[in-house]
Amino acid sequence: MHWKRTLQTVDVHCAGEVGRVITGGVLDIPGNTIAAKLAHINDVDDSLRRWLCSEPRGAANHSFVLITPACHPDANFGMIILQTDQAHAMSGSNSMCAVTAILETGMMEMIEPETLVTLDTASGLVRATASCNNGKVLGVSLDMPASFVALSDGTVETPLWGTVSYDLCYGGVFYALVDIDQIGLSIVPENARLLAEKGVELRDIISAETKISHPEIPAIHGLAYVMFRSLEEDGAIRTCTTLKPARADRSPCGTGTNSTVAVLHSKGEMQPGDTLTTRSIIGGEFQAELLGATQIGRFPGSRVRIKGQCWIYGISQIGLDPSDPFPSGFILSDTWGG
Repeated sequence: MHWKRTLQTVDVHCAGEVGRVITGGVLDIPGNTIAAKLAHINDVDDSLRRWLCSEPRGAANHSFVLITPACHPDANFGMIILQTDQAHAMSGSNSMCAVTAILETGMMEMIEPETLVTLDTASGLVRATASCNNGKVLGVSLDMPASFVALSDGTVETPLWGTVSYDLCYGGVFYALVDIDQIGLSIVPENARLLAEKGVELRDIISAETKISHPEIPAIHGLAYVMFRSLEEDGAIRTCTTLKPARADRSPCGTGTNSTVAVLHSKGEMQPGDTLTTRSIIGGEFQAELLGATQIGRFPGSRVRIKGQCWIYGISQIGLDPSDPFPSGFILSDTWGG
């Protein structure tokens, strides 16, 4: 066996959503801030993301979590999320995966009953509290980036569904939150392919008409995802975040939950101290708490804490043979959609 490149991952899932945490083989990414490193991957050298996130090394439901040295003096690690479409600033489920991998593999000492880990992300510092017992991370609470509603009750004209209303929100990346009944589907596993395809289609329509950037972090701009939502009988909100090229998030989605709380807060439906359960397409749950109000540029915002749990299911070593005919990988519509 002869490899010209190799790296190691700890493979984790958060309520079913896969986050493969890169723990070795990437020395660093150019840039003095995590936002600059994110921009370098997306705008200068995208080879690492393409190599990992496409087949045969990646799969449609895999994200890779790149751990880097922290740029901020108050952080323990830097973090960037690598996905099929691009590198992203933040992900709640992948942050939980990163913290679980860091502590359960000994990259950072686990302190029971709680260990504090601060992640340096392009969205800002994310402070995590891991509940620990007997060497196991039983749950991870994240103090999320400040979230806000950029546009409430926006509308867009679509060829299939007529006028569709949405809330344009920031929860670490930008979301359009859409009530699922507008497209005539329900958030159930048997609709996953349809939800993924329609969500990406709707995302492209909204994105073409909506230009948005973070008022304080210019590197974060543009609509990332459409998240469908519906209200459950028990008061929980069922979610389905749809990701390019066409897949459904398996978790309740941390940044989407952060956005959801921001909407409810902005409409007076949640107050500091109130909690919310979000539930995924396969039934996994996150718990969210509204901590208080804040201000992000001209936008009133929300401070939100989100909790979930992760499980390590494997450790991988990934390499590239110099004779491999697919060094940048590939995707096919039979699996990936689109």
